[in-house]
Amino acid sequence: MPYFTKLLLLIFCLALLVESRKHRRRRWTSQDVRRARHVSKKNEDLTKSFKGKTEQLLRIDKHDFSMRPAFGGPAIPVGVDVQVESLDSISEVNMDFTMTLFLRHYWKDERLSFSSTNNKSRTFDGRLVKKIWVPDVFFVHSKRSFIHGTTTENIMLRVFPDGHVLYSMRVTVTAMCNMDFSRFPLDSQTCSLELESYAYTDEDLMLYWKNGNESLKTGEKLSLSQFLIQKFHTTSRLAFYSSTGWYNRLYINFTLHRHIFFFLLQTYFPATLMVMLSWVSFWIDRRAVPARVSLGITTVLTMSTIITGVNASMPRVSYIKAVDIYLWVSFVFVFLSVLEYAAVNYLTTVQERKERKLRERFSCSCGIPHSKTMTLDGNYSESDANSLAGYTRNQMVPEEENPEKVVVHLAMSNESNSSRKRGLRGHVGLRIIQNTHAIDKYSRLIFPGTYIVFNLIYWSVFS
Repeated sequence: MPYFTKLLLLIFCLALLVESRKHRRRRWTSQDVRRARHVSKKNEDLTKSFKGKTEQLLRIDKHDFSMRPAFGGPAIPVGVDVQVESLDSISEVNMDFTMTLFLRHYWKDERLSFSSTNNKSRTFDGRLVKKIWVPDVFFVHSKRSFIHGTTTENIMLRVFPDGHVLYSMRVTVTAMCNMDFSRFPLDSQTCSLELESYAYTDEDLMLYWKNGNESLKTGEKLSLSQFLIQKFHTTSRLAFYSSTGWYNRLYINFTLHRHIFFFLLQTYFPATLMVMLSWVSFWIDRRAVPARVSLGITTVLTMSTIITGVNASMPRVSYIKAVDIYLWVSFVFVFLSVLEYAAVNYLTTVQERKERKLRERFSCSCGIPHSKTMTLDGNYSESDANSLAGYTRNQMVPEEENPEKVVVHLAMSNESNSSRKRGLRGHVGLRIIQNTHAIDKYSRLIFPGTYIVFNLIYWSVFS
């Protein structure tokens, strides 16, 4: 029996617990309903409370919006601010830049004022813009511009109860930029985007930056692959047209500094290597004509290709650029190395012709008993020098005072001793030198030294 009583008490407790939960659920549901009703009253759908159209709310049909606000009175002030979304490209060939930005206008038009209990603004899209007056701002020196239209036209119009208007649009514009390439690619360029009213002079419309330099904002990730964006700033001034008068003009100025590393890899290093490669011919035997000629022609053609490639991506300006100075001086060094071998080859040919004539003249050594003729050049052996040991210094008749090749006529003599051998060997060692022309020797020092001095002057001036 006690167990049966405990079981009944347990069942009774469970029933009370279930009933309490049902009652609590019903109470929370009623609270949610009351809260929803309160929110719906707070955020009332104005499209249902106002039975007329937007044109009736703003009284568009009662005013002539083809005229500016306060027509006939003082100039209407129109504030402007800009947020630069991206700087898309900089073209040196076309001398222009492409920029995407949010352009916002602020002015007051009392004709658009309306009564409001909560003093909140009304926001509209681009369909209403065509029915009211908006500033006719355009981009001076622009080549192309358009308002983005995906998924709908990117235009926003916000009207406040007191008649203040905010007009915003998302625009991409390609404008001209006058660039100076005299220091290219070690240059900095300053470009500007100019805004101006097309029809209204400064007597009718006063265009100004709404918050000074704070009116221009830029994105945090604004960057270019070839340029470093140094700074953005705003200015304003009056522009005069002889036929129409004075206009307020706003400027968005930005400075770009070009990255040099790309041009070091693509232009300066290859040009320097070609110049150094042309110096290799100074260490090649002057009798190896095919090797030296092919090396010189290859370096000249490579320098021509580098110069052509650089100029293909640049506008055809009438002044000399910094990269032109470097490339053309390098080209001159390469070309001079070819001319140097031409001079060496010509002088060598002249010398050999003279030696041939002298050998023919002294081919018959009359009056000298047991005469012997030898031709000694840089490719002599020790046995050749030892074979001269039996001849005195006076018995040697040099054909020409030539440091490259010595042709001597040796007369046989019965007198030979160790002192004469030592004296003759010293004389032959002074007269017989390596088979390298003197011009090549000097070029090995003059060409590199001059090119190093040129590089020091160039980078100190343009960097």
